[in-house]
Amino acid sequence: MSTRRLIAILSAVLLASCQTGLQPNSHLPAPPSGSKAELVVLETTDLHSNVLSYDYFKLAEDKTLGFERVATLIRQARKEFTNTVLFDDGDTIQGTALADYQATVKPLACDQELAMYKAMDAIGYDGGTIGNHEFNYGLDFLSRATGQTMHIEGIAEQHCQGPHYPLVLANVISLKTHEPIFAPTRIIDKTVRVTAPDGSTHETNLRIGIIGLTPTGIMNWDRTHLAGKVAVNGMVEAAQQYVPKLRAAGADIVVVISHAGIDILPYSERMENANWHVAKVPGIDAILMGHSHEVFPDPGNAKSRYAHVPEVDNERGFIRGVPAVMGNFWGKSLGLVNLALSYDQGHWQVDREHTHSEVRSIKNADGSFVAADPAIAQVIAAEQEATLAYVKHPIGETDFRITSYFALVGDVATTQIINMAQRDYVERYLKTNLPQYASLPVLSTASAFKTGFGGANDYTDIPPGPLAIRNAADLYFYPNTLAAVKINGAELKAWLERSAGVFNRIDPAKTDAQPLINSKYPSYNFDVLQGGVSYQIDVSQPTGQRISQLNYQGSAITPERDFIVVTNSYRASGGGTFPGLDGSKTILAAPDTNRDILIAYIRARQQLRRADVASDQSWHFAKIKTAGPVTFVSASNELEAARAAGLKNITQLKDDGDGKATYALDLSR
Repeated sequence: MSTRRLIAILSAVLLASCQTGLQPNSHLPAPPSGSKAELVVLETTDLHSNVLSYDYFKLAEDKTLGFERVATLIRQARKEFTNTVLFDDGDTIQGTALADYQATVKPLACDQELAMYKAMDAIGYDGGTIGNHEFNYGLDFLSRATGQTMHIEGIAEQHCQGPHYPLVLANVISLKTHEPIFAPTRIIDKTVRVTAPDGSTHETNLRIGIIGLTPTGIMNWDRTHLAGKVAVNGMVEAAQQYVPKLRAAGADIVVVISHAGIDILPYSERMENANWHVAKVPGIDAILMGHSHEVFPDPGNAKSRYAHVPEVDNERGFIRGVPAVMGNFWGKSLGLVNLALSYDQGHWQVDREHTHSEVRSIKNADGSFVAADPAIAQVIAAEQEATLAYVKHPIGETDFRITSYFALVGDVATTQIINMAQRDYVERYLKTNLPQYASLPVLSTASAFKTGFGGANDYTDIPPGPLAIRNAADLYFYPNTLAAVKINGAELKAWLERSAGVFNRIDPAKTDAQPLINSKYPSYNFDVLQGGVSYQIDVSQPTGQRISQLNYQGSAITPERDFIVVTNSYRASGGGTFPGLDGSKTILAAPDTNRDILIAYIRARQQLRRADVASDQSWHFAKIKTAGPVTFVSASNELEAARAAGLKNITQLKDDGDGKATYALDLSR
């Protein structure tokens, strides 16, 4: 190793030590028995590379999100509390045009640090874990971005920059070495101030052990990147293996940084949100959560999915007696676990009676937002400028407004152009490379990714005129790669039945208003099938019995008829738990992303017209006469967009006052 490289590594280690509070040479005395301390564990999660409060699709500020505002909350908390540590719960490096630019357009060099990590280092973290979306760009990029040398077959062993804080992950294992690809645990030595029984204050050393966990579903969601290279152990099994090791190594406090939510179903190693079960592993003092894009605890909110879960305290933030927190996504809030500690007989214990968790939003009570930390924008100024130049690059034009406001009730403007691009790619590929499948009908599925989950601004709205790369990224939000599967008519119907789970069951006899959309069902799992196919969805029927009149080119699709269906790598490999889709039916796993295929298709067409690319109304609701209104929520005052899409059975009932409105859908028309 060169002297220059050695100096760089030592400098990075020194900087990490300074920022994380590591003091390996500290020999502070133990506190008097009966001493007490307050340790506040701060958490960010699911930042998804939202460094700034900025919308790359609209090229405008978005004050509702952004790490630069969470950084202000972090600084405020550090002033408020004497003893703090800061951890990140994963899904950190993917999710915006900035992330895509550094991963795929101008890939990060080994001696560069990712913009997201630069921003986080500017505020100073003590540790973090790896979420499922960290694997979206592949293991080679993940190794470069995190500075982690991975001993994995086919992946270069590189010593790159990475963040200036330790990343831990216990349950993703290299098939080459049979060891975790990241350090499974770490002990953070922290100098803390404590209060002795006589009221005097002292400084002492607190050893905080951390362990990282990620969902086992990555083996399905990113199969193309991970298969044959890594394996994933269950979250509970990993915790059972490593929590005792942390205790044996001298950890005073053990914090599990788990990129998962809460599920009370019977446990299995494949469970996605396993923290209810993880909480029963002995020796855990706190759990930091994420992945579910929700808030926990959420006191006073009777509609919270955690309000009535057994052994879950949604007021004070406990899971089966263990303090826990889940901050919101995209830099909307900061999670805090306020641990009350007491020292007795040479050991620190958590006083659960005086411990609580909370989530602090960047949105103030009066509707304003906390100010952005100006230091964050400064450290990523160059990367931001380059990203903006990239997303503004022109690729074509549209003569109509493309929106997703009514994508869940029949508007196909945001899905048809994707499906056309995907079908064109696969049909050409089959003729050249897989002629044995070229005679089969090629269908395609796509979803509207932005349907309001993140608030009133979380919709696609592309005005008529020039189209740029940012607009294609708006239509296709994720960096999936294209895949095609061979399935029969019965499997095709099962696929559509699963998609129709986005709708609640409607009782025609009810006179009260009935919400149509299942708010817990991700819109990216509502696949719209196109390409000469037609079908109807009867929402008065139970889930799994809703699809009827399933036709191809005017003829009924028989259960045994074969089709090629184009989708993405996530879906083809089992993402969303669609029946029969587990990777075994894939005939094409393309190297190209769905978004790049869409960009190339628009460039080739140049001009998009509604009649050509947004008129294939492949599905419709079965006609039902209901006694009361059937309602759904979308952005307010957008009836013009519904009319332009040919949806004449929609009326706006009331403005909800938050940028959204409640609409009624007349299912009898």
